[in-house]
Amino acid sequence: MSATHQRAGWSRLPLRAAAFVVLTCATILGVSGWREWAARDAVLRGAEAEMANVARSLTQHAEDSLDLLDSGVVGIVTRLELDGAGPATIAKLRTLLDARKKAIERIHSLAIIDDQGNWLTAPGTIGSTFSDDAFFRHHQLSPKREPHVGRPVKSLLDGEWLITLTRRFNKPDGSFGGVALATISANYLSHFYQQFELGRNSSVALTHGDGLIVARSPNNEKFVGHSVADKPLFRDASLQRPGGAYHFKSPLDGAERVSFFKRSSRYPLVLLATVDKNELLAPWRAAATSRMLYVAALVMLIAIIGALLVRQLQRGQRMAAALTEKEAHFRLLAEGSSDMVTRIGLDERIRYVSPSSVRVVGWRANQLIGTPALAGINPEDLPQVQAVVDAMKRGEKEEARLVYRNSHRENGEVWLESTMRVTLKDNGRVDGVVAISRDITEHKKLETRLETLAIEDSLTGLANRRRFDERLKEEWARAYRDRSSLALLMIDVDHFKAYNDEYGHPAGDACLRVVAQVIAAETQRPGDLAARYGGEEFAMLLPSTDAAGCARIGDRIRRAIGEAGLVHTTNHATGFVTASLGGAACRPVLERTAGVVSLVEAADQALYAAKEAGRNRLMMSGEVAGLMAKASGQ
Repeated sequence: MSATHQRAGWSRLPLRAAAFVVLTCATILGVSGWREWAARDAVLRGAEAEMANVARSLTQHAEDSLDLLDSGVVGIVTRLELDGAGPATIAKLRTLLDARKKAIERIHSLAIIDDQGNWLTAPGTIGSTFSDDAFFRHHQLSPKREPHVGRPVKSLLDGEWLITLTRRFNKPDGSFGGVALATISANYLSHFYQQFELGRNSSVALTHGDGLIVARSPNNEKFVGHSVADKPLFRDASLQRPGGAYHFKSPLDGAERVSFFKRSSRYPLVLLATVDKNELLAPWRAAATSRMLYVAALVMLIAIIGALLVRQLQRGQRMAAALTEKEAHFRLLAEGSSDMVTRIGLDERIRYVSPSSVRVVGWRANQLIGTPALAGINPEDLPQVQAVVDAMKRGEKEEARLVYRNSHRENGEVWLESTMRVTLKDNGRVDGVVAISRDITEHKKLETRLETLAIEDSLTGLANRRRFDERLKEEWARAYRDRSSLALLMIDVDHFKAYNDEYGHPAGDACLRVVAQVIAAETQRPGDLAARYGGEEFAMLLPSTDAAGCARIGDRIRRAIGEAGLVHTTNHATGFVTASLGGAACRPVLERTAGVVSLVEAADQALYAAKEAGRNRLMMSGEVAGLMAKASGQ
């Protein structure tokens, strides 16, 4: 009986061995296919993340550009409503608009249009200048005072496509007085987008909310003005969200795209950053083909070994040999990875590290094995990493992703991104952690550069208008809570247009940098902020400073600018570059019905009074109020 069972067992052994071999081959192919698909998904997710960063940055650039235009338009509207639209006012504004246009590259044009559609600052009418006057009709019919970003229009004067930002201004009786207009050229935006090297067939497109293309890089001239309103991005309800990944076949060039769209929260604009899917996946396809050929060879080898096992009836020995060979091949695949693979024991010492450690941290594998795994982490990041590792050792987390700074043998310090996962014993208890780490230093540098660009004025190095507005709100709220005072200085370089005309724009830029250095030298407290407000105008925010302190600092700045000795022959009063300053101080807790705008308006009025009084002087808002009271008494 025993012999019969033994023979039956031997007869079934080939079938079992064959089934095992088939199952093993199918598993290897399945796992390899899954890994390759996961690698493909990782490439697409990485591209989506990169496109998301580009889309957010360029959307912010578009919003900042429109904010810059709006700041100029607000000033024009304010002047028109205060001084009227008479010839004298228009003449002054024409000079100011020309100066702003020359000083700021992204501004294509600044103009004033009366209530009949006639240009007050340039010849012609809307009909002879633009292909569409929808923005004019909008303000003519709507009493709203908010800025209006219209559909892109084509200039009939120079053939360029433009984005318009307009505001309505009223006559003294409150009726429609006309429109103040500022535009940005689609060519400027397209050239700006070309700075981002995303790939050979990548593209960046800015569209109006109704689907009309505003600017595109590349081939701006070919696609600008075309409508894509009938495409899913504008029709599919699931895509009508602030932003997200978007895979589609381009209606413009027929290429499959991996993209990210971002809708502006303040303006009717949609930014779409895309990369060609075939170009993106080409390296992955080449690598996947190579790896799958290797896996196919491995599967074939296992199949041959399985056949030998069946023929020789040495199942146990042959299986052990096959498993050993398979493990060797898998180890070869793991050690060929460009990421650093590390196995960490419960004692937090390195048990295994892949050869790519030389590229990632500068140390060879044999130099790291047995050393503390967390030894090279920056002390500021160490508590965060230590807390995650402790939680994984206790079984509270199975996996985690961390970004931190780590020492490098040759490069000082690098940024690493590590994906960690616990390893378990047969009884289910944690016996260590496997970490896969990659160097993301260049990515972090790009993030830091983009963050700096978002808050810093590129010419002067001071804070830009966006950063100033944010800090003004913060300091106002802080002064309100602390019941303290808040002061503001507005500084304007005298006769700066004449300076540019006399010495040229490079000299004008150098002049602005010198003035900025003088102003920055007075920011002696951590809370002080110096900013470029726009063009040749600067602002200085002084927390916990009263009017007397504000006046002292302003007078020092005025004297220092004059003493800088920048020759300005057209400034007949001194022969040197000078500045006019307006200052204002208040205690927000006493200004319950006012807001941050009241402080800016007070300082701006004081600046205007300083210019009217002969320039090269400081006027405080209190002095202006006193002069006005004296004038009304007389």
